[in-house]
Amino acid sequence: AHTGNGLGWSVNVTFVCLGNVVRVDVDVPGGIVTEIAPGKYDPAFLPMPEFAAQCGFRFRTDPQGKNKFYGPIQHCFVENEVIKRNFLYWNEFGEVAFYGNGTCSYPKWSSREIICDPGFMEVSVKRAAPNDYDLPAQQLTKFGDPRRAAEPLGPEFHMVSMVFYTPEETIMKVAEAQERGYRIGNIGSRLVIRSSQTAPETYSKDVAGVSMNVLETTTVFEKKWLATRVNAAAACPKPEGKVCGNKKNSHSGQLIPVGAVGGFFKSYLHNDQYSTSYIIEPMLELLWTEDVTEDTRYKVLFPIATPLKDQPPQVIDNTVPEERVFKVLLGYFLSDVALESITFGDEVLSIQDCRTRGFNVLEHISLNSSKVFTLEVPFTDRVVQQMKGTVSTVYTLALTFGLLVLPDYTPFSYSAYLEAKTEDIVPPSVSGGCDSANFFIFVKYGSPGFSFHTIVGKRALTRSLSQDYSFMENSTHLSLVVPSTAPDVAIEAVKSSSIKARLDVSLRKPGSYAVVEEFTLACNFPSALTECFPNGTMTALAVKLESVPNLNPSQLTLRDPSCGPNYSDDRYAFFVFTGNSCGTTRRFFQNVMLYENEISLPDELEVATQSKTEAIKISCYYDTNTTHAVAFNTRPRRSEPYAENANGGLQVAMRIASDDSYSTFYRPEDYPLAKYLSQPMYFEVELMRSLNSQVSLELENCWATQNEDRTSTPRWNLIINGCANPVDSSQVVFHPVWVDDRVQHPSLVKRFEVQMFAFAENKDHLNNRIYVHCDVVICDARNPLGGVCAGQCSQQAQGTKGKTLKILYYLTLKQAQGTKGKTLKILYYCIGCFFKVYFGML
Repeated sequence: AHTGNGLGWSVNVTFVCLGNVVRVDVDVPGGIVTEIAPGKYDPAFLPMPEFAAQCGFRFRTDPQGKNKFYGPIQHCFVENEVIKRNFLYWNEFGEVAFYGNGTCSYPKWSSREIICDPGFMEVSVKRAAPNDYDLPAQQLTKFGDPRRAAEPLGPEFHMVSMVFYTPEETIMKVAEAQERGYRIGNIGSRLVIRSSQTAPETYSKDVAGVSMNVLETTTVFEKKWLATRVNAAAACPKPEGKVCGNKKNSHSGQLIPVGAVGGFFKSYLHNDQYSTSYIIEPMLELLWTEDVTEDTRYKVLFPIATPLKDQPPQVIDNTVPEERVFKVLLGYFLSDVALESITFGDEVLSIQDCRTRGFNVLEHISLNSSKVFTLEVPFTDRVVQQMKGTVSTVYTLALTFGLLVLPDYTPFSYSAYLEAKTEDIVPPSVSGGCDSANFFIFVKYGSPGFSFHTIVGKRALTRSLSQDYSFMENSTHLSLVVPSTAPDVAIEAVKSSSIKARLDVSLRKPGSYAVVEEFTLACNFPSALTECFPNGTMTALAVKLESVPNLNPSQLTLRDPSCGPNYSDDRYAFFVFTGNSCGTTRRFFQNVMLYENEISLPDELEVATQSKTEAIKISCYYDTNTTHAVAFNTRPRRSEPYAENANGGLQVAMRIASDDSYSTFYRPEDYPLAKYLSQPMYFEVELMRSLNSQVSLELENCWATQNEDRTSTPRWNLIINGCANPVDSSQVVFHPVWVDDRVQHPSLVKRFEVQMFAFAENKDHLNNRIYVHCDVVICDARNPLGGVCAGQCSQQAQGTKGKTLKILYYLTLKQAQGTKGKTLKILYYCIGCFFKVYFGML
């Protein structure tokens, strides 16, 4: 066989010669053949069943996409019996897609050839030729020799009419018979008659227990004054019947196993159930001789199908709840089943719609041609239902698969219900803050059994490192105190009086080391990088920045390269020198004398490392016209010591709790907070890192503004002189503070609740961002001296739901009365969400 095409893809065409029948097997990409042309110059036709009865062609496609074309050698397009070659063309969209040709020879014809096909009946008989023997006219009989005629049939004889026996006689012209779908062919020396098995002129007859369709004809030929006739008859078993009867004296049997080569499995829908059947079409051929000169070749193409077998589809749930994706497999089907749609509740989605939605829908075909479909749906999609419990969540998915049986597009469906349960796991979280010298890190444990490793900087928190960082823990938290000078702290920037440092903390899963939580805290730490002493000695501290990882601090020098650091490590270099050494210069201004030097890498090291470092300037100013005298004398102490006006450092922090238990607080990165007007806000103000229970912290005034400026308007007064605003005291509620694991001295902590309606007095001034300020007073609990120090008011508050406000808070400290009636001046500045406090003599 020869194959070819003009479209660039491969087509396999195989010719099989079966005597007077030709079978052509065609493997086409996609498995679809649309048109057929039997000869090179013959018109193309659709492989429709009604065409088979007249021309003898039959076309079949099995579920595997294999196409089989059957046709007798004496088809409609054969002009004479000399032509034995059959050209077959398959066309698509009106163009020749590919072709094949093959040659089948059939030199030895029987006197009568009968073909029984599921689509047609055909009988071919040899006509008497001029050189054949002559027979007396009186020997003509209705069922005699099919060639028998009044005289030999030469080319001058023409077919004029036909007689059909049903068994009654029906006479019609040859042209009329052809219009009714019969094929009457006068090809060479043979007469061919082809009919549908259900034609009106056929009749049924029981032959030896087999139900047969019978076609019985006589064809009349004429020339001038002469006429002759040719008898032709065929009997074929009905397609739904059987070939062998139960009254025959002898029979032969052939065992054909299910799944044998040449057959195929086919899908059906039976009683709304998916079913399959195995179909095979054997060809039976018989040859018998009636006398020395007459023989009959009888050929039957008889399809056999096994009874339908129900094959209920299987749904296999491959869901892993931890992956939070439903995974389902539907199978097993034959290859002639297609998935058309999937229904989720009242949503019907095509396969393309599913993929656009983010569902993974795939089709898989195994080596034995069975087909399965897989579907993946994430738990987060709206088609998945959720039912939350106290410690777990149940996810459910109800769906219906819409399927088709090809090529008839018979629809059927199959429903499935999936359920998955996940344990609600709360991961651990990290928060923290700073004071003037340390980072404070708080790790809140997650769900019980959630294990993790704590990484500080780039090092895992080991037992020895825990001791260095003051590790503490309880049932819900662990805490660390990391000095700003610790090696795990990264230095980001250096200013004249402070160092900006950053601490990275991450929580990771054991084994996989996957990140559970990452936390970064950056703070400015006060630092005297340069100090000037009255005796002319100067000190300077150089800090290695994170941005210059290759810098070696021990290689830094002053202007005089011989003046290196008095102390250095991999992060710092400390210099001590005098005003008349190490290249220090001096300049005079009015009443001021300026000493200057700088720290840098020697030029040769910058060239060697191919890096440029910026020099650090060192400056000391001395007053040239001021002298200081110090006098002192001694005497016995006549009274107990008391607090004098002095300089020192205090830290006050304001936090917002998530509820009135004040057990959890929002982290710095959570701000600004989004809250509805109906929600309360729970504020806590604390004097940090103080162990003096004789000191108390009191709230004097608290108010809110629309911007960071504490003096801006409009202004919402919340607390006035230690009490809730008397104009609307219901908006503020004071909460008592008790001793617990976190609070050791309740006098150092104040808590109050603010209803969000407090900020909605004037809708014209309502802004979506609010800043809260407070003035606090630090009192001597042993000697309150009246005023705010005498005690805090207590009021109840109510709230109403409404719009959303974003909350930022700021804290300011005011002048306060201190111990022994001395006046303290309170200054403040904010680092992150914590506040530093300094007091000194007025």
